[in-house]
Amino acid sequence: MAGNLTLTMIKPRAVEKNHIGPILGIINEHGFKIKAMKFTRLSKARAEQFYAVHKGKPFYETLTDFMSSGPIVAALLEHDNAVAEFRKLIGATNPDEAEEGTIRKLFAESMSHNAVHGSDSDENALIEAAFFFSETERY
Repeated sequence: MAGNLTLTMIKPRAVEKNHIGPILGIINEHGFKIKAMKFTRLSKARAEQFYAVHKGKPFYETLTDFMSSGPIVAALLEHDNAVAEFRKLIGATNPDEAEEGTIRKLFAESMSHNAVHGSDSDENALIEAAFFFSETERY
């Protein structure tokens, strides 16, 4: 059964380029409800913890360095079949392969600076949500 929650992060370069508003606008226009949101910065240790599943992969160090390089916006989103629907909305990790109109096609600079994170499974969405938001921070 598909869940109704997913987590996104607007990544440091997209925050730096003032894309927070336009990205959140697209998310809202596509029927996602924001259930929790925060503007924060991951330390290197917290970025390593969040991306621990990728430890040992060639891109791990670069990813955790990038994700701790500046502020991010983390948001918990609600929608029917949230993970799959959000992954369609954000597009392929490589913006050159992303469909027109997707968030990554519109705002990503490259595969490593791809503007947003989206949970890849219902199980990970719940884990990722708990990483950023306590139950009292969710509405």
